[in-house]
Amino acid sequence: MPPRIAITVGDPRGIGPEIVGKILQDPPDGPEYLVIGPEQLISHLPFEHIYVGECAARLGLHEAHGPVPSLHFEGPAKEAGIVTALQIEKAVSLALNDSVQAIVTGPAEKRALDLAGYHYPGHTEWLGELAGGVETAMMLVAGNLRVVLVTTHIPLHDVPASISTELVVRKGCMTRTALRDWWRIEEPRLAVCALNPHGGEGGLFGREDNEILEPAARELNAAGPLPADTVFVRALRGEFDAVLTPYHDVGMTAVKVAGFGKGVNVTLGLPFVRTAPDHGTALDIAGKGIADAGSMREAVAAAARFASVRAR
Repeated sequence: MPPRIAITVGDPRGIGPEIVGKILQDPPDGPEYLVIGPEQLISHLPFEHIYVGECAARLGLHEAHGPVPSLHFEGPAKEAGIVTALQIEKAVSLALNDSVQAIVTGPAEKRALDLAGYHYPGHTEWLGELAGGVETAMMLVAGNLRVVLVTTHIPLHDVPASISTELVVRKGCMTRTALRDWWRIEEPRLAVCALNPHGGEGGLFGREDNEILEPAARELNAAGPLPADTVFVRALRGEFDAVLTPYHDVGMTAVKVAGFGKGVNVTLGLPFVRTAPDHGTALDIAGKGIADAGSMREAVAAAARFASVRAR
């Protein structure tokens, strides 16, 4: 049987409904698709639906002109957060009982989710809790560049105290497992990105690289820690299968530069496949019919590949 993939449209005020509609005009072959979202946003799609969010009816519905139905809500952020959260919870429940083999999540706004009572730094940590409290990691993929964030959405000044050798090793082991299971790379080659300029210059610019990251790289049999200004270039040239980065922006910037509009967010550690586009809700262009669906298309295609691999 073909794998089933659940797709959430995300924040109803953003570009999620539009890019999901564009993708499902010509979706990747193979899987069956199940769309989850408010009825007014997905009833026009020729796929199986699950409607969520009764409060959505109280938000103002607007239709933009264009070749693809481009519907979105304009309304309170809190209610949009509730609608978004209901979609995620439904998708995870379907994945946990194997009704779907993968989920692709549309863009969500963290502020709206927080106002709705969902106090998580991001999808990655929230999905881990919904899946039973499992540890997760965020991987960003753009072409042959794969980057795993050791820490995610925390202030930059908290990063040095938040990383440890043990944490880097755990994220590295999760990365190696994903590369073997989903990409079928038998002997994954990992690299660790340094925290400080020039890898700390032997302690001159900070001791975290020598005292924390170097022992982790050794235990993982990974290269590094290597300076950020060279490690991603080497990865793009094919020297490494994935790079572990100590903080959010150094990894995200590399992925966005390498493949803006084509990147995919992959959650590691879950008992099911989860992917997402590498961008946010783009509230400023929502409803105008001009959103680029490239990243969402890559996310759906990746979910389809991973679900098929896991089914073998």
